[in-house]
Amino acid sequence: MKLLLKQQIQKVFLSLIAIIALASCTQQSTQKDCSTYEEAKLPVTVTTDWSAVPAGLQASVGNIDNLYMQHEVPEVASSTKWNGSAWKGERVSAQIILWSKDSVPSVELKLSDFKTDNGETISADNTQTRFVRYVITDEFAEGCGRRKPEDYAQSLSPDALDNIDCINIDTETARPVWITIDVPSDAIAGAYTANLELFANGKQKENFTLSLNVLDKALPNFKEWAFHLDLWQNPYSIARTEGVEPWSDAHWKALKPAMQMLAQAGQKVITTTLNKRPWNGQTEDPFDTMIEWTKKADGTWEYDYTVFDNWVEFMMDLGITKQINCYSMVPWGNILFYFDEETKEEVKVSAAPGTKQYEELWKPFLVDFMEHLKLKGWENKTLIAMDERSPKEMKAMLALLKETAPTLGVALADNHKSYKLYPDQLVDLCVAHGATVDAEDRVYRAEKGYVTTWYVCCADVFPNVFTFSEPTEGAFIGWYTMAAGFDGFLRWAYNSYTENALVDSRFRTWPAGDTYIVYPGGRSSIRFERLMEGIQDAEKIRIVRAELEQDNSPEGEEKLAEFTQMLESFNVLEKPENLGAMLSKGKEFLNN
Repeated sequence: MKLLLKQQIQKVFLSLIAIIALASCTQQSTQKDCSTYEEAKLPVTVTTDWSAVPAGLQASVGNIDNLYMQHEVPEVASSTKWNGSAWKGERVSAQIILWSKDSVPSVELKLSDFKTDNGETISADNTQTRFVRYVITDEFAEGCGRRKPEDYAQSLSPDALDNIDCINIDTETARPVWITIDVPSDAIAGAYTANLELFANGKQKENFTLSLNVLDKALPNFKEWAFHLDLWQNPYSIARTEGVEPWSDAHWKALKPAMQMLAQAGQKVITTTLNKRPWNGQTEDPFDTMIEWTKKADGTWEYDYTVFDNWVEFMMDLGITKQINCYSMVPWGNILFYFDEETKEEVKVSAAPGTKQYEELWKPFLVDFMEHLKLKGWENKTLIAMDERSPKEMKAMLALLKETAPTLGVALADNHKSYKLYPDQLVDLCVAHGATVDAEDRVYRAEKGYVTTWYVCCADVFPNVFTFSEPTEGAFIGWYTMAAGFDGFLRWAYNSYTENALVDSRFRTWPAGDTYIVYPGGRSSIRFERLMEGIQDAEKIRIVRAELEQDNSPEGEEKLAEFTQMLESFNVLEKPENLGAMLSKGKEFLNN
């Protein structure tokens, strides 16, 4: 009897231990090694009182429109609940803000699956929780022009989204956390809820509830988006920042995360180079040629397309298949390079469009290039691309192109308002922000199937994606594109990294962040996520407008008029004071 009683007591005791252990598992997380790259640091003047902050890690739902300063106590109404809405196939973002007056080791967050009351699920695999890292930025000031760092106000801006599991929080600092949710295209419409757990040093500190209303509307796959996105890629910059040989196996591996992000934003254009340094080496990593030019001893020419072909096929495999832009028959400085087989040396030639030397260099290349494009099946999607070249140079180049390769179209980023001079050769026209394309020209170009887009650069204070720009500006770009009647948007630099891009986004000639919008190591940014948000909104605008135009009922006509008026409010060149409220109102219309 005593033995039986003893065995029962042992069973109860072991059961209690198991229950305690299970409870402990739900409230603790194994402490991890949170080592990562060393973040930017600057001497700062703190204007808020950290002594008033309670001890320990503080946390709240934040606002994706806000840039939370690293050394300031965040101004936020404390909340542990987030609510959002999304179409099927859409990416939506949220921001959590953490802060502490004490140092806190090993901070991490774990997001559960999203579930409805009736058991429908969006897997946590469709989400990302990333710590926001700070980079050194400066100010717009006069925009373009040479810059000495000491002449411009510097500060730390939260922008890079780091792909790490945990982070250590320093004394008297804030740390934003960016959450993205990719709603599957086949998700069931309904109200979903997920639990976000915050841990510090292995112990649970806070629980957040994320509620997502998935609407019975669907975005098409990114490969099918109509928005013509053209962010120029610099593969050589990735080779340098990753410390690998250009076009080696390691380089291709390093390229994939960054270019996959670009494809999923709806990118339509592959950036290629016909010759070396088409922009005269103005970036930290000058573009090399993707086609090797060799002048043989007998005076004939030979062209090696190996890198060009591999790069184009690599990008197409990721889903960027619409267009190949080749820079450039009018390079900055009109300098060309080739290898001379007889002298065994690289030759550098200055050859301006319209000269005999220019013709002798480009004619044999164009003939050979056209044959190669036909063999690859790329003839109808390849354009000779120019960047801000003068009408005089353009006319001479176009005359040679028409004579030698008349079926090749042309892309031009036009800051000379010269598009009317060559209406039927500019298959892809991109005008500088603020420039207009006359209504009759827009109609003509649309009828021909030509692309008409717009761009911003170092000269534009708004809207832009500098590291000091307000996050709303990235989203506004998509809305302005649709309101102003453009087909898409161009930005010259997707990833032309600065010398130490993870730490310092400043560059010697332009405002900080002008040269790149994503970070080394396949890291996204707040700027890029908000730009993608605006592109998604542009697709939603296109879909909603088409539906309203098909509705001939009085209610449909009234809704279309309301929609048109709302959209027209985004056709502005200066920053509205209520931009955040405008975006919220516009999104509410699209979602309702």
